[in-house]
Amino acid sequence: MSKSNINAVRRYLRDLHKRLVGKLQKADGDAFHLREWRGNLGRGHTATLDNGALFERAGVNYSAVSANKLPPAARKRRITTDGGYQAAGVSVVAHPQNPYCPTAHMNVRAFVTKNDWWFGGGMDLTPYYGFDEDCRHFHNTCKTALNALNETLYPAFKKACDEYFFIPHRNEARGIGGVFFDDYNKHSFAHSFALMRALGDVFLSAYLPILEQRRHTPFGKQQREWQQHRRGRYVEFNLLYDRGTLFGLQSGGRADMIFMSLPPSVKWGNMTPSPNSEEARLLKEYLPAKNWV
Repeated sequence: MSKSNINAVRRYLRDLHKRLVGKLQKADGDAFHLREWRGNLGRGHTATLDNGALFERAGVNYSAVSANKLPPAARKRRITTDGGYQAAGVSVVAHPQNPYCPTAHMNVRAFVTKNDWWFGGGMDLTPYYGFDEDCRHFHNTCKTALNALNETLYPAFKKACDEYFFIPHRNEARGIGGVFFDDYNKHSFAHSFALMRALGDVFLSAYLPILEQRRHTPFGKQQREWQQHRRGRYVEFNLLYDRGTLFGLQSGGRADMIFMSLPPSVKWGNMTPSPNSEEARLLKEYLPAKNWV
């Protein structure tokens, strides 16, 4: 694998990180806290925003690391005879203040060994209150971006997302899905790199219009408590099942950067929604996997 390939990926991801921070910062109106870090395995940039006008917490991470042995979370699904690797990725998670605004996550990443390479990533939406037009917009934006490369990608990645962002011990989905791919190295490096760029470049087009539509919706104590209750599901998935969290910890990543994805205020307990309520509709009509486009 040519060194120029991973260098091109790093350049793209550094630029993506800057663009994401700039546009999310503009949407909120408050500034992100920017930090550059260096460690034994590599370097990166962390940008976080807490208690903003729009976001209760938002974070955008860029990292580029290398080591002699793949962590178990990366080896589990891929057998490689070459233990050394280089990896680079960008992740973004946004938890808005308003319960009518959904949480969103996006991640794109690349791994390179001496004789092998693969990409992964995707994006998903976690609403607390369901709106058909929001779900259709998010999924249609993903589908349009992927169809420009190959029309078989969206249905396959949508199915993979529904299966991945599922909480077995709750027997429910984390949200309404999106697209997800892992261990992807089909056709060529150029094709797979283009796939990464297609999703990285379109994330904010999928998410920001929803925020602008919902950010001023009035809400009260009940909506806030429901949001915090549902955020508990988000935390459970990230801590118990998310491979990105496991990879970060196993590779010696910075804990504050890894756990940036967790919402700042969460509640657990029995909160059964009233029949035919907005909260009940989320569970019945939006969380079960369905075709939105």
